[in-house]
Amino acid sequence: MLHSIDSFIPIVMRTLLSSILVGAMLWSGAAPAQTITIKFSHVVAPDTPKGKAAEKFKQLAEAATKGRVKVELYPNSQLYKDGDELEALQRGAVQMLAPSVSKFGPLGVREFEVFDLPYIFDNTETVYRVTDGEVGQKLMAKLEPKGIRGLAFWDNGFKEFSCSKPLRKPADFRGVKLRIQSSKVLAATVRQLGGVPQVMAFSEVYTAMQQGVVDGAENPISNLYTQKMHEVQKHLTISDHSYLVYAVIVNRKFWDGLPPDVRTALEGAMKDATRYERAIAAKENADALALVKQAGTTEVYALDAKQREEWKQALLPVHKEFESVIGRDLIQSIYAVAAQVEQERRKK
Repeated sequence: MLHSIDSFIPIVMRTLLSSILVGAMLWSGAAPAQTITIKFSHVVAPDTPKGKAAEKFKQLAEAATKGRVKVELYPNSQLYKDGDELEALQRGAVQMLAPSVSKFGPLGVREFEVFDLPYIFDNTETVYRVTDGEVGQKLMAKLEPKGIRGLAFWDNGFKEFSCSKPLRKPADFRGVKLRIQSSKVLAATVRQLGGVPQVMAFSEVYTAMQQGVVDGAENPISNLYTQKMHEVQKHLTISDHSYLVYAVIVNRKFWDGLPPDVRTALEGAMKDATRYERAIAAKENADALALVKQAGTTEVYALDAKQREEWKQALLPVHKEFESVIGRDLIQSIYAVAAQVEQERRKK
């Protein structure tokens, strides 16, 4: 009997020691890490520059974190429409978005509406100098009090006007109902031309065009083509009047709560995805324009230099109108960057 008790004691001690070791492993972090899920929602099609860049980020992020992060993509307003996605991000229902910067005006960060000013950008180089420089950094910082962290600026090139009637001179806009995003600047631009601005979710535009609720809209060609708007729009004017800039943003609380090494890996993935997005944006829009022409449903008209200057002069009052809202210094800083880029071009 004594022999049995002696044998039993080592067994108990071994079991106890094993439990202590397992507990120590758990506390030390040796246990497998839990997968971190990032829901990335956006409102455009997967085959647009933004959609393809989101897919690229997913691939890069999951590879860089060795599977610790899983990125779930929800394109085409599958989860939220334009007017709902920012609120969803703020409350943590999704972790990542890539909205047009026009969306930040209604959020109370009106400075971002500088990108909506008509003809403030003459070329892509100026856009990148602005977004990648001090101006871009200062703008992203203004999102922090809203519980939002800005990670990168993406873009989809210049916007063009499509319509059920020809738009070749400012007078042609009189009485035309044009869909816009929720932006005071965009609304003022349409009104300055004599048109009637109609705020509407992107996912609803095709049907609205088809039913005559709106006469037209402004979009980069890739968005117009992938949403099949060319099927219900008889005319397209290559006006290059405004530039579509996106901001890739995350819920700040979620981002700050990530392990530092994961956050660093995701930042690297975002930088690579941004380079990729910029590389394909121009080609995607050029390819889309060729496909629109090939479809034969839409007459394409490009403004010449003289007409472009006429449109520009007609819309310059919008810049002045919003100096007090956006900030005169901010507008002037972009003028300065544009002038520098133009000076460098002339030297080449």
